[in-house]
Parts: sequence; C-alpha cells; structure tokens
Amino acid sequence: MRYYEDILVNEKRISHRHIVTESEIIAFAREFDPQWFHTEPSRAKDSMFGGLVASGCHILSLWRKMDHSMNGDIQYCCGVGLDDIKFRKAVRTGDALTLESEVVEKRLSKSDHQFGIVQMSYKMKRDESVVMTLEAVNLVYRDCLRK
Repeated sequence: MRYYEDILVNEKRISHRHIVTESEIIAFAREFDPQWFHTEPSRAKDSMFGGLVASGCHILSLWRKMDHSMNGDIQYCCGVGLDDIKFRKAVRTGDALTLESEVVEKRLSKSDHQFGIVQMSYKMKRDESVVMTLEAVNLVYRDCLRK
C-alpha cells in the first residue's frame, strides 16, 4: 500500500477501459435517476441527446469504480470533497471509457498529524474526447505512523 509520502505531485495514472452497455445505463437509471432519456431507448431518440444516455450519477459511480481500480493501493482514510464536476459530453451505449488521474497538490494536514491531504484531478475520456472532469480531495494516512 502507498502512503502519503509515497505519492508524488504530477503523478499520473490511467485506468482500464470500461465499455458502457445499454442494459447498464437502463438498470442504473431505473434505480437512481429514472428520467426517460436514461431508461427508454426508443423514446430517447426524440430527446435533445438523440438517443439513450447515461445519467451523470452513473458516470460518477463509474468514476469511483475506475478510480479504485487504478488508485486502490493508496492508504486513503476518506474523501473530503469533490469539486468542479463537469459533464462535458453525453455517454452512450458502446462508449469505451478510460479514466486519467493526476496528483495536483499534496500537503500535511494542519489539524491531524496522522494524515496528508492529496488533491487529484480526473479526466474521463472516450477515445481522446473528454466526457467528465472533476477534482477530488482526500485524506491519506502518513507512513511515518505505521507500527
């Protein structure tokens, strides 16, 4: 596992590819965001999107899953904030998504010496087209406190 001291500013990682399926879009939306352009493919053709699209909440859940697959070796305590979330392009059936992370800042916690604060910037892409961006701030355990 990687601790605060092991993480480098400007460090970049890229996730595995995730191919979005129609059944995944519909199942997620039926449970969490049941708008017709997420749940009804034939009706969604008449929407401003011109077809079925994934919910923003669905995209965020994919971000979390993909982030864990590439940064799950970090000794996180918890996330403390998500900032500047932008859905830049619609995600559709068959889209092959990847996630890129970059450590943009790190600093020691002023209120609790057992943690460092790590800020990461993310881009979710379909090929070279960015579909979502966000910034995440996390508390990460410090190595100097390992027993």
